[in-house]
Amino acid sequence: MTQTHLGIRDEVLAVLTAIAPEVEPDEIRDDALLRDQVDLDSMDWLNFLVGLHKRFSVDIPEADYRKLRTLNDVIGYLADRSAMGSA
Repeated sequence: MTQTHLGIRDEVLAVLTAIAPEVEPDEIRDDALLRDQVDLDSMDWLNFLVGLHKRFSVDIPEADYRKLRTLNDVIGYLADRSAMGSA
């Protein structure tokens, strides 16, 4: 994982723990289904996505929600979108 990806990971976990304070960031596996690991209901998941939008200034269309299954998926998606926005 690059330094950029590590920074994004830390920010994503900060958003996640703001939504679900009981989450232990050190216990989140990057390659496992995120919603299953932290037991987010649909409202929490939407709040998480809104939090990502606010934190990263990246639009996440509803059609892309299914692409964001694991922490790695979220990090890669945000890295790609951030790079596109700064290009």
